[in-house]
Formats: sequence, structure tokens, C-alpha cells
Amino acid sequence: MLFNIVMQVVTENKLPQTVTGGQAEMSLLELFMKGGVMLIPILLLSVIGIYIMFDRFFDIRKSGRVNETMIKNFKEYLKQSNISSAIAEVQGRRESLPKVLCHAAMQIGRPMNEIEGSIELASQVEINKMNKGLHYLGLIAGIAPMLGFVGTIIGVIKIFYNISLTDNISIGVISGGLYEKMIASGTGLAVGIIAFAGYHVINGMIHKFMNRVEFESLEFFNIIQNKK
Repeated sequence: MLFNIVMQVVTENKLPQTVTGGQAEMSLLELFMKGGVMLIPILLLSVIGIYIMFDRFFDIRKSGRVNETMIKNFKEYLKQSNISSAIAEVQGRRESLPKVLCHAAMQIGRPMNEIEGSIELASQVEINKMNKGLHYLGLIAGIAPMLGFVGTIIGVIKIFYNISLTDNISIGVISGGLYEKMIASGTGLAVGIIAFAGYHVINGMIHKFMNRVEFESLEFFNIIQNKK
């Protein structure tokens, strides 16, 4: 109700309205549709961004899951110098950390620098999988607000062009046309903020995985060095 009253005050001199009982009403959808043609790419970007966010979130949450019992058993086998059982404990797992640990265990017996390089390579492969498509989310966070501003600028240009033709500079003409075009800016900013937040949330999940890999790699090196 409050929204309708505000919109009545803003639009009473500009938009064709259906008057019922002295009050003008405009639905949110009708207002949104007045944002102009730039809303089309903005909405398309929003759909792509939401898809990427959900896809990356659930994929990383699944691949980054850690079975603490499995990790504990893996370390115990290493302490007992039972390398084959340690490999069997983590081999064939779909999560990222067991894949890295399995690759590391298979390198036991080689020089330490080679093992370290192998772990870094295996970790980078898993991180690259997690980062798949994430850069598009960063692009959407930057492009969507710009498209919104472009839509508003185009609208302002049209307003002043119409003023130059009609020589009508009434506040109703200016404010009525301007608020319509600012819808594009508001929508672009909203899409950009959501994409920006999603980008950093997912990056945080990846960094959490990286920190866990570093911790488990250090534990791995400590165990195999103490066994020498």
C-alpha cells in the first residue's frame, strides 16, 4: 500500500492510469517493464549468474567435503608405513582432498622436492576444477551495473531530445521519464551486487579448501620425514 501511494505521487502527471476511488495504482511488474530495452541483457546476465553461483556452490561443497575418519585412517596407515593401505583408503574417492593425498602417497620414496611439486600440481588441478566458470561471475558483477547506467543514460538522452522537440520542460515530463530509466540502473546494481557477493562467497570456499590442503600436506610431510 505504501509503495502504491509513493508511485501515485511520482507518476500522477506522467503515466496513463486507471483511477478507482481517487487513487492511482501501478503494479511492480508494470513499473519494472518500463525500464527499457537494456533490462533484457541485464536479466539474461542475472540468469547466467544465478546458474553459475548454484552450480559452483554445490559442486565445491560436494568436492570439498572432508571425511575426517578417512583422513585419520590415512595418517595412521602412513605412521605404520603401510603405504598400500593408506593409498587404498583414499583411492577412488570423488572428493578433492583424498585425490591430492592419494597422489602424494603414490610419490613416497621419491625425493622430497619431487613429492612437494607433485602435491602442488595435484592441488592446482583440483582448484582449477573449482574455479571453472567463476571468472564469468566476476564479469557479470562488473558488467551488469554498467549496462544499467547505459540504459539510464539512453533514457535521459531521449528525455532531452523530446524536450527539444516539444519545448516542454515541465517537471512531470522530466521526472516521469527519468524514474523509468533509473529502473535499469537499479536492476543492474542489484544483479551486480548479487554476483559480487556470490563470487566472493565461492572464492572463500575455494580458499578454505586450499588452507586444508596446505595443512594436510604439512602433516603428510611430517609423518613421512619422521618415518625415515
